[in-house]
Amino acid sequence: MTAPRTKRSYYSVEEYLAIERTTDERHVYLDGEIYAMAGESPEHGTISVNLVADLAAKLKRSDCQVWTKDCKVRSGPTPGEGRTTQGFYSYPDLVIVCGTPEWHDERQDVLLNPKVIIEVLSDSTESFDANEKLRRYQLWNPTLTDYLLVAQTAPVVYHYTRQTDGGWSYYTYQGLHERFEIKAIGCTLSLQDVYDRISFADEDETASEQ
Repeated sequence: MTAPRTKRSYYSVEEYLAIERTTDERHVYLDGEIYAMAGESPEHGTISVNLVADLAAKLKRSDCQVWTKDCKVRSGPTPGEGRTTQGFYSYPDLVIVCGTPEWHDERQDVLLNPKVIIEVLSDSTESFDANEKLRRYQLWNPTLTDYLLVAQTAPVVYHYTRQTDGGWSYYTYQGLHERFEIKAIGCTLSLQDVYDRISFADEDETASEQ
Protein backbone atom coordinates (compact mmCIF):
# COMPACT_ATOMS: atom_id res chain seq x y z
CA MET A 1 0.00 0.00 0.00
CA THR A 2 0.99 3.61 -0.42
CA ALA A 3 0.19 6.60 1.78
CA PRO A 4 -3.50 7.17 2.62
CA ARG A 5 -5.60 9.77 0.89
CA THR A 6 -5.25 13.13 2.63
CA LYS A 7 -8.41 14.96 1.54
CA ARG A 8 -10.19 13.83 4.71
CA SER A 9 -9.27 12.13 7.96
CA TYR A 10 -11.69 9.21 7.82
CA TYR A 11 -14.15 7.63 5.42
CA SER A 12 -17.02 5.35 6.36
CA VAL A 13 -17.26 1.89 4.83
CA GLU A 14 -20.19 3.09 2.74
CA GLU A 15 -18.22 6.07 1.44
CA TYR A 16 -15.24 3.87 0.60
CA LEU A 17 -17.37 1.42 -1.38
CA ALA A 18 -19.08 4.27 -3.21
CA ILE A 19 -15.68 5.68 -4.23
CA GLU A 20 -14.30 2.27 -5.19
CA ARG A 21 -17.26 1.49 -7.40
CA THR A 22 -16.82 4.65 -9.48
CA THR A 23 -13.06 4.58 -10.14
CA ASP A 24 -10.67 2.41 -12.12
CA GLU A 25 -8.07 2.64 -9.35
CA ARG A 26 -7.97 0.14 -6.50
CA HIS A 27 -7.74 1.11 -2.83
CA VAL A 28 -7.47 -0.77 0.45
CA TYR A 29 -9.71 0.30 3.33
CA LEU A 30 -8.38 0.06 6.90
CA ASP A 31 -10.43 1.43 9.81
CA GLY A 32 -11.55 4.58 8.07
CA GLU A 33 -8.45 5.28 5.98
CA ILE A 34 -8.14 4.61 2.25
CA TYR A 35 -4.79 3.53 0.78
CA ALA A 36 -3.95 3.43 -2.92
CA MET A 37 -2.72 0.07 -4.14
CA ALA A 38 0.98 0.02 -5.01
CA GLY A 39 2.04 -0.81 -8.55
CA GLU A 40 3.52 -4.23 -9.25
CA SER A 41 6.81 -5.33 -10.80
CA PRO A 42 7.03 -7.60 -13.87
CA GLU A 43 8.15 -10.42 -11.54
CA HIS A 44 5.09 -9.90 -9.35
CA GLY A 45 2.84 -10.13 -12.40
CA THR A 46 4.57 -13.25 -13.75
CA ILE A 47 4.35 -15.10 -10.43
CA SER A 48 0.67 -14.17 -10.08
CA VAL A 49 -0.10 -15.45 -13.58
CA ASN A 50 1.82 -18.69 -12.90
CA LEU A 51 -0.23 -19.29 -9.76
CA VAL A 52 -3.55 -18.52 -11.44
CA ALA A 53 -2.82 -20.79 -14.40
CA ASP A 54 -1.68 -23.69 -12.23
CA LEU A 55 -4.49 -23.44 -9.68
CA ALA A 56 -7.22 -22.86 -12.27
CA ALA A 57 -6.17 -26.02 -14.10
CA LYS A 58 -6.04 -28.06 -10.89
CA LEU A 59 -9.43 -26.80 -9.67
CA LYS A 60 -11.25 -27.43 -12.94
CA ARG A 61 -14.48 -29.38 -12.39
CA SER A 62 -14.21 -28.92 -8.61
CA ASP A 63 -16.50 -26.71 -6.51
CA CYS A 64 -13.62 -24.25 -5.98
CA GLN A 65 -12.52 -21.40 -8.23
CA VAL A 66 -9.66 -18.92 -8.23
CA TRP A 67 -10.05 -15.17 -8.72
CA THR A 68 -7.36 -12.54 -9.00
CA LYS A 69 -6.78 -8.81 -8.54
CA ASP A 70 -10.27 -7.32 -8.70
CA CYS A 71 -12.15 -9.23 -6.00
CA LYS A 72 -12.40 -7.40 -2.68
CA VAL A 73 -12.48 -9.37 0.58
CA ARG A 74 -14.08 -8.05 3.76
CA SER A 75 -12.16 -8.82 6.95
CA GLY A 76 -14.10 -7.07 9.68
CA PRO A 77 -17.49 -6.80 11.33
CA THR A 78 -20.72 -6.43 9.41
CA PRO A 79 -21.24 -2.68 9.03
CA GLY A 80 -24.11 -1.42 11.16
CA GLU A 81 -26.35 1.52 10.57
CA GLY A 82 -24.81 4.96 10.51
CA ARG A 83 -21.23 5.98 9.85
CA THR A 84 -19.16 2.83 10.33
CA THR A 85 -15.37 3.14 10.06
CA GLN A 86 -14.23 -0.19 11.50
CA GLY A 87 -13.08 -2.85 9.09
CA PHE A 88 -10.59 -4.00 6.47
CA TYR A 89 -11.32 -4.36 2.75
CA SER A 90 -8.51 -5.72 0.58
CA TYR A 91 -7.73 -6.98 -2.91
CA PRO A 92 -5.75 -10.24 -2.54
CA ASP A 93 -3.47 -11.18 -5.42
CA LEU A 94 -5.34 -14.50 -5.54
CA VAL A 95 -8.40 -15.67 -3.66
CA ILE A 96 -9.98 -19.12 -3.87
CA VAL A 97 -13.62 -19.64 -2.93
CA CYS A 98 -15.30 -23.03 -2.61
CA GLY A 99 -19.01 -23.60 -2.93
CA THR A 100 -21.38 -20.68 -3.29
CA PRO A 101 -19.76 -17.25 -2.90
CA GLU A 102 -21.17 -15.09 -0.10
CA TRP A 103 -21.28 -11.34 -0.72
CA HIS A 104 -21.29 -8.13 1.28
CA ASP A 105 -24.27 -6.78 -0.67
CA GLU A 106 -26.16 -7.10 -3.94
CA ARG A 107 -23.28 -5.61 -5.95
CA GLN A 108 -21.39 -8.92 -5.49
CA ASP A 109 -17.94 -7.33 -5.48
CA VAL A 110 -16.94 -7.90 -1.82
CA LEU A 111 -16.40 -11.56 -0.89
CA LEU A 112 -17.14 -12.82 2.64
CA ASN A 113 -16.12 -16.50 2.47
CA PRO A 114 -12.59 -16.91 1.05
CA LYS A 115 -11.07 -20.38 1.41
CA VAL A 116 -7.47 -19.60 0.39
CA ILE A 117 -5.72 -16.25 0.01
CA ILE A 118 -2.34 -15.84 -1.70
CA GLU A 119 -0.27 -12.66 -1.71
CA VAL A 120 2.89 -12.06 -3.77
CA LEU A 121 5.22 -10.05 -1.56
CA SER A 122 6.87 -6.77 -2.47
CA ASP A 123 9.06 -4.38 -0.47
CA SER A 124 6.21 -1.94 0.09
CA THR A 125 3.70 -4.53 1.34
CA GLU A 126 5.72 -7.34 2.94
CA SER A 127 5.49 -6.15 6.55
CA PHE A 128 1.78 -5.39 6.33
CA ASP A 129 0.99 -8.68 4.53
CA ALA A 130 2.86 -10.74 7.13
CA ASN A 131 1.51 -8.96 10.20
CA GLU A 132 -1.63 -6.81 10.27
CA LYS A 133 -3.22 -8.35 7.19
CA LEU A 134 -2.58 -11.86 8.51
CA ARG A 135 -4.09 -10.91 11.88
CA ARG A 136 -7.22 -9.49 10.27
CA TYR A 137 -7.70 -12.51 8.02
CA GLN A 138 -7.32 -14.92 10.95
CA LEU A 139 -9.68 -12.95 13.18
CA TRP A 140 -12.47 -12.05 10.77
CA ASN A 141 -12.52 -14.72 8.04
CA PRO A 142 -13.59 -18.01 9.66
CA THR A 143 -13.86 -19.75 6.27
CA LEU A 144 -10.18 -19.08 5.53
CA THR A 145 -8.09 -22.25 5.83
CA ASP A 146 -4.84 -21.17 4.16
CA TYR A 147 -2.88 -17.94 3.73
CA LEU A 148 0.25 -18.00 1.58
CA LEU A 149 2.92 -15.35 1.08
CA VAL A 150 5.06 -15.80 -2.03
CA ALA A 151 8.41 -14.00 -2.22
CA GLN A 152 9.48 -12.56 -5.56
CA THR A 153 13.21 -12.04 -4.88
CA ALA A 154 13.91 -15.68 -3.93
CA PRO A 155 12.09 -19.02 -4.32
CA VAL A 156 10.38 -18.97 -0.92
CA VAL A 157 6.75 -19.52 0.09
CA TYR A 158 5.39 -18.93 3.61
CA HIS A 159 2.28 -20.97 4.38
CA TYR A 160 -0.15 -20.40 7.25
CA THR A 161 -2.85 -23.05 7.66
CA ARG A 162 -5.74 -23.24 10.11
CA GLN A 163 -5.90 -26.30 12.36
CA THR A 164 -9.04 -28.12 13.55
CA ASP A 165 -8.77 -26.47 16.97
CA GLY A 166 -8.77 -23.00 15.39
CA GLY A 167 -5.05 -22.43 15.84
CA TRP A 168 -2.65 -21.84 12.97
CA SER A 169 0.45 -23.72 11.81
CA TYR A 170 3.27 -22.13 9.85
CA TYR A 171 5.52 -23.68 7.18
CA THR A 172 8.30 -22.33 4.98
CA TYR A 173 9.14 -23.86 1.58
CA GLN A 174 12.44 -22.79 0.07
CA GLY A 175 14.18 -23.75 -3.17
CA LEU A 176 12.92 -24.60 -6.64
CA HIS A 177 12.98 -28.32 -5.79
CA GLU A 178 10.27 -27.89 -3.13
CA ARG A 179 6.67 -29.01 -3.48
CA PHE A 180 3.84 -28.32 -1.05
CA GLU A 181 0.17 -29.14 -0.61
CA ILE A 182 -2.82 -26.94 0.10
CA LYS A 183 -4.89 -29.73 1.62
CA ALA A 184 -8.14 -27.78 1.93
CA ILE A 185 -8.44 -27.60 -1.87
CA GLY A 186 -6.53 -30.78 -2.75
CA CYS A 187 -3.79 -29.01 -4.72
CA THR A 188 -0.05 -29.66 -4.75
CA LEU A 189 2.19 -26.92 -6.15
CA SER A 190 5.86 -26.90 -7.04
CA LEU A 191 8.06 -23.86 -6.61
CA GLN A 192 9.52 -24.66 -10.02
CA ASP A 193 6.10 -23.91 -11.53
CA VAL A 194 5.37 -20.96 -9.24
CA TYR A 195 8.62 -19.28 -10.35
CA ASP A 196 8.53 -20.27 -14.02
CA ARG A 197 10.27 -17.56 -16.13
CA ILE A 198 11.70 -15.88 -13.02
CA SER A 199 15.48 -15.64 -12.66
CA PHE A 200 17.17 -14.87 -9.35
CA ALA A 201 20.36 -12.93 -8.69
CA ASP A 202 22.27 -15.92 -7.28
CA GLU A 203 21.40 -17.99 -10.38
CA ASP A 204 22.68 -15.21 -12.64
CA GLU A 205 25.93 -15.01 -10.64
CA THR A 206 26.39 -18.77 -10.78
CA ALA A 207 25.85 -18.80 -14.54
CA SER A 208 28.40 -16.00 -15.08
CA GLU A 209 31.04 -17.93 -13.11
CA GLN A 210 30.71 -21.07 -15.25
